Amino acid sequence: MVQVNRSGILGSESVADGSSAPQPLKYLQHCGLVVLSVGVALGAALLLQHFQLRDAGVLLLLFAVAISSWYGGRGPSVLAVILSTISFYWYFVEPIRTIYIYPSEIPYFFSFVAFALLISWFSAVRRRAEEAMHESERKYRELVEHANSIILRWTHDGRVTFLNEFGRRFFGYSAEEIIGRHLVGTIVPPTDKAGRDLRQLMDQIRANPRAFEQNTNENMRRNGERVTIAWTNKIVWDAQGEVAEILSVGTDITERKRAEEALRRSEAYLAEGQRLSHTGSWAWSPATRQSLYWSDEMFRIFGLSPQEGVPTGETFWHRVHPEDYDHTHELLMKAALGNMEYEHEHRILLPDGTVKHIHAIGHPVLDENGQVVEYVGTAVDVTDRKRAEEQHDRLHQLEADLAHINRVSLLGELAASIAHEVNQPLSGVVSNGGACLRWLAGETPNLEEARDAARRIVRDGKRAGEVIARIRALAKRAETPQEKLDLNDTIRDVLVLVGDEAKRQGVNVRMQCADDLSPVSGDRVQVQQVVLNLVMNGIEAMSSVEGRARELVLTTRNLEPDQVQVTVEDAGSGLDPTALDKLFAPFYTTKPTGMGMGLSICRSILQSHGGRLWATAKDSPGALFHFTLPRYPADEAHA
Repeated sequence: MVQVNRSGILGSESVADGSSAPQPLKYLQHCGLVVLSVGVALGAALLLQHFQLRDAGVLLLLFAVAISSWYGGRGPSVLAVILSTISFYWYFVEPIRTIYIYPSEIPYFFSFVAFALLISWFSAVRRRAEEAMHESERKYRELVEHANSIILRWTHDGRVTFLNEFGRRFFGYSAEEIIGRHLVGTIVPPTDKAGRDLRQLMDQIRANPRAFEQNTNENMRRNGERVTIAWTNKIVWDAQGEVAEILSVGTDITERKRAEEALRRSEAYLAEGQRLSHTGSWAWSPATRQSLYWSDEMFRIFGLSPQEGVPTGETFWHRVHPEDYDHTHELLMKAALGNMEYEHEHRILLPDGTVKHIHAIGHPVLDENGQVVEYVGTAVDVTDRKRAEEQHDRLHQLEADLAHINRVSLLGELAASIAHEVNQPLSGVVSNGGACLRWLAGETPNLEEARDAARRIVRDGKRAGEVIARIRALAKRAETPQEKLDLNDTIRDVLVLVGDEAKRQGVNVRMQCADDLSPVSGDRVQVQQVVLNLVMNGIEAMSSVEGRARELVLTTRNLEPDQVQVTVEDAGSGLDPTALDKLFAPFYTTKPTGMGMGLSICRSILQSHGGRLWATAKDSPGALFHFTLPRYPADEAHA
């Protein structure tokens, strides 16, 4: 791998990427090193203390801190300071091996701690600086290797010592193939296309490198393709002041050279370009008010023949559209009387009735006295652009009309939503109202039952109002109110509402509730509306079932990580697997009398709650509808 040494010169030595041991294992190894170094230092210090060399032993503990900090980093460094401080306090601070400390020993103890912390800090800072330097070198190596420029280093005698990855890919060589080879015959051809001997050029560069700090040469790839490279050369001097190496950075300008050549060729096609761009050129004399020159494209634009010669002013004005005549005539007469440039648009009318839009630019040509001799300019046929602008305006109007239609459609959907969602509570109001009248019409009015019926009427009326309020909030994109809900209790409230209908249809409704079901976050009325819609759909789906049990099962369970799921399973005729994606589309229904809004509204409600709704087909008769809701936040639940 290529390396950049500290002097900034590219080198070719390989650099180790460091230990590949996993970080936890590496950390434990460093901690083991701390324990070992402090232990060895403590043993040696105690041995020296036996020979009355107390201070030398203390230095060993500080040396252990330095070693641990240098090789272990911040965490092991702190551990080394702690272990060394404990060892010093217990074995070297009088009285030893006790918690008590003589006042005279306190400065000695704090001096040790201060030196340990200072050594730890200095070693950690030095380590971080070394790591930062290595990281900087690594990034610089990557920059050199992957830069989109050719980076080449070669000796004074023309042999390659380094070529970066981009350069190797560009020229078509591997590192083993290019290193050590001579430039000439490898990436420099012996002669260029002009016949110039490039070997002599290489000799000139080596002899006088300062004169070639910027040069453009023809090079060649391995496949023989010739390319043009712009080189920037930097001389690397040795200690004796001789040229040791030359560092060259090259940019491929082959395409730029080709573009310049193409530009030169394009100048020969200017006349053809006028025809293709519908741009005519002209010259006009303000003194005689007559045209001096028209290009072929001008004749074509105005529907005239070049064989007839330059048209007269009368012919020109005869072509100007009557509605634009006054404005155009005023502008040109003003230009004839003064020294001014102009740019304007006008229309022309051809004999066959064709109308063209012209964008004209005029520029005065002055003589040595500053007087206007003539006007030269261009006339561009912009009819296609004008038509495109008109088409764009019509498209813009069409978009506005479609937006209006969309608003009307949304109003229709909102009306259908209200009708569908309010239908169920209003049906309950009518049913309970009839029951109330029956209880009151008996010979002996049953007031208690009548009160219960009246309470249900009030309940269903409030529910209808809440449904309308929620639908209006959805239409306004108002924020859905969030509260803590027990989903099992919410479902039970809905089943009370549909109990009578389930009995009339002969449907057995069962719940399989999870005892540890987590609370959910949502709006009670909207969640009940979803459950009610799915339950009623299941009951209706089994209305035509004969010969098997009509059973509706509602199951609740917790999902990881933060969702609660409800499944509504019926034993009806089932679902068409090919139509599952269309079930939740607005106005799609499988019921003869349905409006196709219920499931669409349910999905919108659940999505606004952060949940989702989907359906799956069963192998046995029936269908499965599932929906999820997010769990109530734990921090709020315990608040």
